[in-house]
Amino acid sequence: MSAANEYIKVSRVQEDEGVVLVQLARPPVNAFHQAMWEELGAIFDRLSGDGGVRAIVLSSNNPKIWTAGLDLTATGALSFRDEDPARTSIPLRDHIIHFQNCITAIERCRQPVLAAVHGAAIGLGVDILCACDVRFASESAAFCIKEVDVGMAADIGTLSRFPKIVGNQSAVKELAFTGRTFDAKEAKELGFVSKVVDGGMEEVLAATVQVARIISTKSPIAIMGSKHLLNHARDNSVRNSLEYTATWNSLMLQANDTADAFAAFKGKKPPVFKPVPSSKL
Repeated sequence: MSAANEYIKVSRVQEDEGVVLVQLARPPVNAFHQAMWEELGAIFDRLSGDGGVRAIVLSSNNPKIWTAGLDLTATGALSFRDEDPARTSIPLRDHIIHFQNCITAIERCRQPVLAAVHGAAIGLGVDILCACDVRFASESAAFCIKEVDVGMAADIGTLSRFPKIVGNQSAVKELAFTGRTFDAKEAKELGFVSKVVDGGMEEVLAATVQVARIISTKSPIAIMGSKHLLNHARDNSVRNSLEYTATWNSLMLQANDTADAFAAFKGKKPPVFKPVPSSKL
């Protein structure tokens, strides 16, 4: 797989694997304008429907930075003004929701998305990382909820997801109110990243791909279900989540994957699971 996108590179780690590498690739600093974030959303929606994809690694191809966030020279939607504030707000709200939806494509993607972060991830970069399932950082990584410094509240996902990821309201509010940078060590202490890797871009990417490869060997039914149910549990009560899980698994347990796993265990060989069908949409 090798997709010809303008701002984001998509490739298979190896042709015979189900691991796909998605790399931010807009010089000089991976700053996002509308075409880039729309491209990102379209890529993840497309990969979600590809039954041959088992895990996705999101990284940057710039060895010095992950992303500078939003391209502040390309904020055309903010320039629309009507004499009536209510009428100004309607297209602006539509724009924000469309933007949110494109970034949420990472979260709604069926496959796990693992982020390999090096260098700075600023503003929108944190929004994007919050939508990922697993986050590894190089020791050089740095993060910043920068929106407050440009006169706005973060509105593409950080304020909705970051508190649930780290579980520390005091730390969340301090970082959101001050816009200060926090490094990889602090991100690990907060629980925002699960591993800090010595080195830079190559080292953190290798470590992330290694975990993605492990995930890719698992049952795609089990992995898809685990991601979906974990996200559902985050947004619902324990009781509702348990009932929903029972309904989900009453169907998914009818797959052959469990029997295949038991047979492979008895035969002392690694299981090989059938891919899920690709979407026709």
